[in-house]
Amino acid sequence: MAKAFASQGDMTEKKITFDQIGEGLYAFTAEGDPNSGVIIGDDSVMIVEAQATPRLANKVIECVRSVTDKPISHVVLTHYHAVRVLGASAYGADQIIMGDQARAMVVERGQEDWDSEFQRFPRLFEGHESIPGLTYPTTTFSDDMTVYLGNRRIDLMHLGRAHTSGDIVIHVPDQNVMFTGDIVEDHSACYCGDGHFSDWGDTLDNIASFDVDAIAPGRGGALIGKKAVERAIESTRDFVYSTYAPAAKVAARGGSLKEAWDAVRAECDPKFADYAIYEHCLPFNVARAYDEARGIDTPRIWTAQRDLDMWAALQG
Repeated sequence: MAKAFASQGDMTEKKITFDQIGEGLYAFTAEGDPNSGVIIGDDSVMIVEAQATPRLANKVIECVRSVTDKPISHVVLTHYHAVRVLGASAYGADQIIMGDQARAMVVERGQEDWDSEFQRFPRLFEGHESIPGLTYPTTTFSDDMTVYLGNRRIDLMHLGRAHTSGDIVIHVPDQNVMFTGDIVEDHSACYCGDGHFSDWGDTLDNIASFDVDAIAPGRGGALIGKKAVERAIESTRDFVYSTYAPAAKVAARGGSLKEAWDAVRAECDPKFADYAIYEHCLPFNVARAYDEARGIDTPRIWTAQRDLDMWAALQG
C-alpha cells in the first residue's frame, strides 16, 4: 500500500458538542465523528446510535447525565456499521432496537465490517478491548414501529435505501424532530461504501416530506430550523449525485476503477474537499458507485483485505 488511509492518520481528539434540538431532545456531535441522539421520555431515556466502543459511549452517557438522571431504557441503531453499534453494552438498556434488515446485515457481514473499520479508524476504536462482541438487537421491525417513553411517542421508520439497505430514521412528533443516521450529513462526506446511490435521493425526499423543525444528522452539526434542515438535505443530495454520475459514465464506457476515481475527484474535490472524512470516504464511495453502475445491486462485503486491495489499485 503506497500510503495509509486518511482515517488512519486522524488521531486528533474531536471537540464534543451537546445541543438541545427540541424539548428533551439532544444531539451529541463531535466535529465529523459519528453522532448520537438523546430522547428523554417521562421516565426513561432512548439513545440513538451507540458509538464504536463503550469508551466513547461513556462520553455520551456523561452528557446525558448533565441533563437528566432518568435511566437509559432503549438504544436504537439506525444501521449495522461497527462505529455505530459496538458501544451498545455501556448503556445497560433493556431494549436494543434495529430494523430487520440491519440485523440481517450484522449476521451476514458484521464481523467483516468490524475488522474493516477497526483497521481504518484506530482513534475511534481506542479501548476496543471492552467491546464484548457483535451487537445484536433485542427487538426488530420491518417497516415501522412506535415506542412510547411514558406519553412521549417515538416513531421508527424505514423510508428507503440510502447509506445502507437497512437504514431507519427516528421521528419525535411532539417536537417534529428527526434523527436520520447517515442518510443526512452536514458538512461531512457521506460514506457510500455500502450505499444505494439510485435510491438515496428518493429516501431524502421521504425525509423532506416530514418538513421537520430539526434534524440530528449522522455526522456534522445539529440542524436546527427548517432552513438548516433543507440545506443539509440538498447538500447531501448533491454529494451523492456528484459521486455517482461521473463513476457511472466511466463504467458505461467500460473504463477502469482508477478512471472512475479520477473522474469523481475532478467533480467532487472542488465542492467537498473541505468536508469532514472526505478523503477517507472517497475510495470506498468510488468503488461502490462503480459497482452499482455495473449492475451490482447488493454492496459487496468490505473486509480488511479488500480495503487494502482496493486502495492499492487506486494508488496504482
